[in-house]
Amino acid sequence: MKCCVITLGCKVNSYESEYISESFRLKGYDIVSVEEKPDVVIVNTCTVTNQSDAKSRKIIRQVRKTIPNTILVVCGCSSEHHKDKIVDVDIDILIGNYYKSKIVDLVEQYKIDHKKINTFVDMNNLKFEDMKINNFLNKTRAFVKIQDGCNNYCSYCIIPYMRGNIRSKDIDVAFKEIECLVNRGYQEIVLTGIHTGSYGSGMNYDLVDLIRKISKLDNLKRIRISSIEITELNDRFIEELKLNNKICDHLHIPIQAGSDHILKLMNRKYNIEEFKNIINKIRLVRPNINITTDLIVGFPNETDDDFNETKSNLIDIGFSKIHTFPYSIRDNTPASKMKQVKDSIKKSRVNEILELSDLLENRYYNKYLNKQVNVLIEEVKDNISLGHTDNYIKVIIDKRLDNNKFYNVVINDVVKTDVKGIYKD
Repeated sequence: MKCCVITLGCKVNSYESEYISESFRLKGYDIVSVEEKPDVVIVNTCTVTNQSDAKSRKIIRQVRKTIPNTILVVCGCSSEHHKDKIVDVDIDILIGNYYKSKIVDLVEQYKIDHKKINTFVDMNNLKFEDMKINNFLNKTRAFVKIQDGCNNYCSYCIIPYMRGNIRSKDIDVAFKEIECLVNRGYQEIVLTGIHTGSYGSGMNYDLVDLIRKISKLDNLKRIRISSIEITELNDRFIEELKLNNKICDHLHIPIQAGSDHILKLMNRKYNIEEFKNIINKIRLVRPNINITTDLIVGFPNETDDDFNETKSNLIDIGFSKIHTFPYSIRDNTPASKMKQVKDSIKKSRVNEILELSDLLENRYYNKYLNKQVNVLIEEVKDNISLGHTDNYIKVIIDKRLDNNKFYNVVINDVVKTDVKGIYKD
């Protein structure tokens, strides 16, 4: 039988989808694209914005229309959020964010009795749902989900309600999974979660302990953190950043707003001065670190002055890339009841930040022009190789190199946000 997993949203969803795919492979299924009319289709949905919800619904309906006889499974944040609204679609198995590890068993059950399954749980006080991946097909970087849930309750965000309380994978279980992946040849591990920096909360270990533990694996060359909050970058972490050269020279730290007025309305747990102070501490131990961020523009009550202050602070902090999103109303969140900004203003502000991001990205990349960098090759097509440096510069090399190997490459051209390099034997 054939199975297809369609993934929307974040790296946590990607990890969970990889686990689901592996579970079906171990049951003898062939993992195929949706064009091959699979017997089972799993749609792992996202609800972070209205667009995410709309895309999730569109894909679900398309699958049912184009492959009417497939066993259709829908899971993830959008199904958790809209479980009462998508029952009109002919979904065979509908679950939320829990029991993703059981999907293959639910499908096998459905194949026997053909009874529709609709299963949701209380997302409060959950235990971590363990999943272990042995292999990532066609990838040289391995993502490992070590944490789930969020307790921050930012005023704009629905995710804490959809993902539940913060919880962590046991440190020994996480280590064994990572050790297995490293033994299979993965040289870069990406630690990921909904709120990755909260790893180990309530336990007698934390993120630094896990990093130190896996750093002892000789064949593990890079440890990357998918995203981390500024409030979790404490002195202990920064000291580890200083001493441990396996930690990649790149941190993705969401700022979300560059105005104290807006940060307070967002219920973020820091102000701009605190944010800058921690960034300065990081740059003292890693002067050339690549720091990227997430930003929401057009948040309720955001004035022109707030926006201009944000732009000024983004430049002052010196981000090298800004992932920008217009504010999207999430029903039943505090921000949904605030004074909204016009869509036309949101669009204009997004475009301004995108231009600024391209400028800052180009400026950062140009610092490495004519310099040698170490690239892990992740994709090879024809005579072109692509890979990332440890500080997350994507380099294009006009030469066929070996996948999953490191090469010293000289960056010889930067055109806008495209970076090219030369490798000589």
